[in-house]
Order: sequence, then structure tokens, then C-alpha cells
Amino acid sequence: MLEMETERLIIRRFKAEDWQDLFEYLSQESVVKYEPYCVFTEDACKKETINRSQNPAFWAVCLKESNKLIGNIYFQQQEPRDFLTWEIGYVFNPKYYGNGYATEGCKQILIYGFEQQGAHRIIGKCNPLNTASSNLLERLKMRREAHFTKPAFFKRDSDGNPIWHDAYLYAMVEEEWLGFTK
Repeated sequence: MLEMETERLIIRRFKAEDWQDLFEYLSQESVVKYEPYCVFTEDACKKETINRSQNPAFWAVCLKESNKLIGNIYFQQQEPRDFLTWEIGYVFNPKYYGNGYATEGCKQILIYGFEQQGAHRIIGKCNPLNTASSNLLERLKMRREAHFTKPAFFKRDSDGNPIWHDAYLYAMVEEEWLGFTK
């Protein structure tokens, strides 16, 4: 099993027994507010951890000292594959906000992407209202390339109408990464 380690974190594949830690944060409306899904029930989290354990795009982020899962990172190669572009995304437990864990974990994924997967470009997207997410992408030294007006919706209102949202697109190319790491 591929595993990465930082000063304070272990980043590894999901395991079925991670469901309780995953439920701890995916059951909160404030956490999934900008995500393409709603809050999870316990049963849904049990199924989701199995799905994530079989999906190489999902990484469990755990505290090194206790192995407690405190968040997850999504890292998936985009089509067309020849363009060597990967997308990063993340969701963390609010109990651990403000400690730099998301920055530390995502930086390790950038290292993995550029230095082990041969990425040419890594992108991240977020809702402009999610300032914590845009701040994280900027701490990672990613550039804001675009502000898209209402390109998608994840949720619907009480009448079933789409709730469209704007999106920022951030990116970093390999040359920028090399300059950032020097």
C-alpha cells in the first residue's frame, strides 16, 4: 500500500474501518456546503470508505501520532491523459482547522504529483465563497487562472431548481513547482 509521510501526517489509502472518522466530518452540513454531495449518514459513510479504499483518487489524511483520520485529499489525473494534468481537492474535519494540516497534506500530494507521477500541470477548483479553500490554494503557490460564472450546480432548491455557483480555477505547472521548491 502506497503511503506518504510528512512531519505530522500519514497520507494513505482508505480502509473500511475509517468510516467513523469520515462520518465525523462528512455528517456536518458546514463541511459539505461546497461539495457535490450532501451530508452522509453512518451507513453511507461505511459504504463510502469501501468505495474510497478501491478508488486510487482518494487519500486518507491521518495524524501521525494517533493515526486518526482528519481529512481526505482527492487527486485524479484528468483527460486527455497525454496532457499530464491532475486535479487536487480536499475536505477536512473542522476540529483540525487552523493547524496547517491541509496545507501540509496538499503540499505532499503536489510533491507526489510532480515528482513521482510526472505531472505537467496540477489544478484545483473552488467556489469563490469558500475563502478557506481559495486561501489554501494560494498558500500552495497555485495561480488563480479563471473565475467562471455559474458553470455548475451541486444542489437544488426546495422547488428542484439548480443552485448554480461560480468557480475559481487555480493551477501550477511543473516549471513553477521547480521554482517554488528551490
